[in-house]
Amino acid sequence: MNFDYSLEPGRKLEAADYKKHYPLVSVIVPFYNDEKYIEQSVLCILNQTFPYFEILIIDDGSKDKKSLNKLDEVSKLDNRIKVFHKKNEGLAATRDYGASKSCDTSKYFLFIDSDDLIEKTYLECAYWALETNSNAGWAYSDSVGFGTKNYLWNKWFDTKKEKKVNELLSLSLVRKEAYYSVNGYELREKAVNEDWNFWLKLISKGYYPIHMSFYGQWYRRKDTGSELTKSLQNRKRSLEIIRNTSKKIKKGVEAIQFPMLSYEKNTILEKIENIIVPKKKKNNKINLLMFIPWMVTGGADFFNLDLLKRLNKEEYDITILSSVPNNNSLRQKFEKYATVYDLTSFIERKYWLSFVNYIIEKNNINMIFCTNSMFGYSCLNYLKACYPDIPIFDYVHMEEWYYRDGGYARMSSNYKNVIDKTLVCNKGTEKVISEIMGKKKSEISTVYIGVDPEKFNPEKYDKNELLEKYNINNKNKYIISYICRISSQKRPFLLFEIMCKVLKKRNDILFVIAGDGEMLSALKSKVDNEGISDSVIFLGNVKNTMEVYKISDLTLNCSIKEGLALTSYESLSMGVPVVSADVGGQKELIDDSVGVIVPCLQKETDINDYDYSEEEVNNYVLAIDKIIANIENYKNNSRERIIKKFTLDKMALNMDKEIKNVFSNPNKEKIKYGLKLSEDIQHQLLNIEEEFLYDTETDIYLVREYHKKVYGRYYIDKNGKNIFNSKKELLRDKLWQMPIWRKFVNSKFWILLKKVIKRK
Repeated sequence: MNFDYSLEPGRKLEAADYKKHYPLVSVIVPFYNDEKYIEQSVLCILNQTFPYFEILIIDDGSKDKKSLNKLDEVSKLDNRIKVFHKKNEGLAATRDYGASKSCDTSKYFLFIDSDDLIEKTYLECAYWALETNSNAGWAYSDSVGFGTKNYLWNKWFDTKKEKKVNELLSLSLVRKEAYYSVNGYELREKAVNEDWNFWLKLISKGYYPIHMSFYGQWYRRKDTGSELTKSLQNRKRSLEIIRNTSKKIKKGVEAIQFPMLSYEKNTILEKIENIIVPKKKKNNKINLLMFIPWMVTGGADFFNLDLLKRLNKEEYDITILSSVPNNNSLRQKFEKYATVYDLTSFIERKYWLSFVNYIIEKNNINMIFCTNSMFGYSCLNYLKACYPDIPIFDYVHMEEWYYRDGGYARMSSNYKNVIDKTLVCNKGTEKVISEIMGKKKSEISTVYIGVDPEKFNPEKYDKNELLEKYNINNKNKYIISYICRISSQKRPFLLFEIMCKVLKKRNDILFVIAGDGEMLSALKSKVDNEGISDSVIFLGNVKNTMEVYKISDLTLNCSIKEGLALTSYESLSMGVPVVSADVGGQKELIDDSVGVIVPCLQKETDINDYDYSEEEVNNYVLAIDKIIANIENYKNNSRERIIKKFTLDKMALNMDKEIKNVFSNPNKEKIKYGLKLSEDIQHQLLNIEEEFLYDTETDIYLVREYHKKVYGRYYIDKNGKNIFNSKKELLRDKLWQMPIWRKFVNSKFWILLKKVIKRK
């Protein structure tokens, strides 16, 4: 996961304007001569999406004038801030003092040191986690270590392990009742692992934690000499205290850890009475609620991100709900432009609909947008019934006949009676949804995805430098690139057949394959066994794909299914022509001036049939010959086609126009079709478990631990990319990863031996 440690919370004040309410959380901030960091710490609290808190800064006898002046300055930032001064006693005593000064209305304590930080949704998610689990003592999230050391910290909670080593931070939301049941921190000694001791005290009383699976806590690492000296001096005493407290734990506790697998069928709550809903003050913006599955490095996800970047912040306020468990590698990028909640990371599925209703009420949602989210689609009938005046639109990237009889296009058509407008990325999908799936033509529009021509600009790169970087000696050969995830949808085995045919015919071709995926190792094996390794280079997953385009003479796309491939946009923007299968909207982008469209001669439902027709292979070979014969002319036309019609700025303008048109002219006919039923939602919530356990994109440490918890065992490969149901399956995969074994399996001897065994 490429985490950006420079995106620290609290760099500036961004708080929204909410209607006033009494505090539900007392945020306690111990302070001691910390002029450098206190303001950022306070700002990240003020920026919280849950605003009903008080901030109690407890000065533990600071003597530094600059620090005291800064503290006075910070105290004036907001009327929810109160500052108290006391003699120097250490962290534990300071936190307990802060708790004693909390208001009567608060239900929770958040203890945060004056140099640590929290993400803006942290308090809200922790509040929901504890309100929906009344017996839990505290809630915490995965954490980010930053400062002198940068790292990500995500550990599975275990009582036995916690007794031996502390893996928790003080930045947790603690139930006030639980805090007082153990008399708080109590310790009056300094630097004696007061946090660790506090968690053990709670466990000894039977309280369990809630582990939220997103990076919400930021723990600043300073590692100063004085801190190290203190810890060494107090280590013996600290361990003595911990041992004594651990002895009081007679029985371990089971934490609630997200994402959770358990879901009780037919259990959906529309509203939770004890949840207080903050009310944002009305604005004149389009307050958009966006349903997406996750935030990963896929074409649909980059489309969402590119759209968010280009929508005017003065006109839009966007809230995102994701619903498929994942490490969400793009989440930080999405959070620059929207408020993001990963539902799987902090509340059980039975409360998801409650949270949707909460967000609609809290953020004055006046428009709903769904794209590639099965959970989002399942909510639409219900939401139209509850909020008939809120218009709904969706975006469909392609139809997929091998997935739920049409994929998201089918889902869109299933809910056509409540969706005001469906936007698609190509005319082909528009035609399918209209003519085959029955949605009115007037309710569908095509908005092409587009590409950033400045980012994908060939003039920014030097081809010779890149060839040297990737250790490619093309020896005046034409480079054909295949850039994608190596999966069944992309038909990598068809690529193999094409490569073999081309290389038998020509000796001036070099194939470059950039990407990874579940079929990569098998493709490498085929290349090795065929003896064409000298003409095929595997680069693996390349982050800066523009570098691969720059060294390429043409790109190849032989997918069985596309909407309109992002790689095709990028390739043309880099001045590189494309040979592509005639799928989705590829021919709307690739005309005769910039490439060749090849008929797809395989049915989508035969996606796993790797016996390709000779005719289809020959068509690609002829297309490649055609491009190379007039390569310069094709290259000159490619970038010009993008600039004229297919840029991201044009996409954003068209999307903005469509959104505002739906917002201003909602379809009154849709209102009568809303059904306040929950069957669709229940069905989808049950399906999420299967997606979670067996999706290779899911954050592996969570998958591993849940597999172990639910099934009592798990079998997972060394890279953590696949889960197997038996040791036999795992062993078979391990053997397949060995080149010697792959050669043996593909040898004539093994093929003959299998025939003999079958006869017997």
